Amino acid sequence: MIYLRSFDLASELSETEFFCSFPPKLEMLCYDRENAYPFKIFPPKYFSRAEFEPITLFYGGNGSGKSTLLNVIAGKLGLSRSADFNETPLFGDYLSLCSYDAAEIPEGSRIITSDDVFDYLLDLRAVNRGVEARRQELFAEYERYRDKNVHFQMRTMAEYDELKVRNEARKKTKSAFVSPRLTAREARTRSNGESAFYYFTEHIKKNALYLLDEPENSLSPIMQRELAAFLVDSARFFGCQLIISTHSPFLLAMNGAKVYDLDATPACEKDWQELEGVKMYKELFNKK
Repeated sequence: MIYLRSFDLASELSETEFFCSFPPKLEMLCYDRENAYPFKIFPPKYFSRAEFEPITLFYGGNGSGKSTLLNVIAGKLGLSRSADFNETPLFGDYLSLCSYDAAEIPEGSRIITSDDVFDYLLDLRAVNRGVEARRQELFAEYERYRDKNVHFQMRTMAEYDELKVRNEARKKTKSAFVSPRLTAREARTRSNGESAFYYFTEHIKKNALYLLDEPENSLSPIMQRELAAFLVDSARFFGCQLIISTHSPFLLAMNGAKVYDLDATPACEKDWQELEGVKMYKELFNKK
């Protein structure tokens, strides 16, 4: 499915006209023509237009503009997002110089960044700390209920539930008693990489546009390959369109994906095997 057909970045001419108009904001905020993010990033790459397929990938080294490009597209389309990003006071001015061609963008479309996943992992850590504290409470409760020196006699119906719990504790092992009473037990059983993979599988729903900023972070090669398969299936069978910035050869090799090389001058579409980073992997593995 293709919801976003193309996106036009601010042209070199429109950027020049913006600065020649001497916007008061530039002087008030101590910006100059050479330091006005997100201006001045894409004209030197001769890159002003991207055309999209069901899966489109932006490749490039650190500082190549991959994340900026996704943030610009997300900002112009008004996509939902969770984590903050590097939005300068000139960001809105830059967006006003951009345009796009799209069908109706589905509800639920969003951008997912590495910060979203990182915040999720921190939340899981907090949950796990709470789970561990509750686990210790239940251990103490189990031991207290099994203590034969503690006499309990039900006097009212209000104490019936406690009687049932005490009887249960005396019949079960500690593990069998504690485990059903814990919440979020599965969170403890996943590594960071597994939790990150789970985040994508939970948040990418059918029939929507998703912008993913380096989703391979925290993932092993095996998990990157599984993520690639999940993304291909999402586009092929579940009506998703995916626009992704990545370094991962596993994602770059996804069947049918269009790849833009932002390290090239001019930035252009390339076969994934022609990318410099992929060639470096190949040279490494071919070494004796």
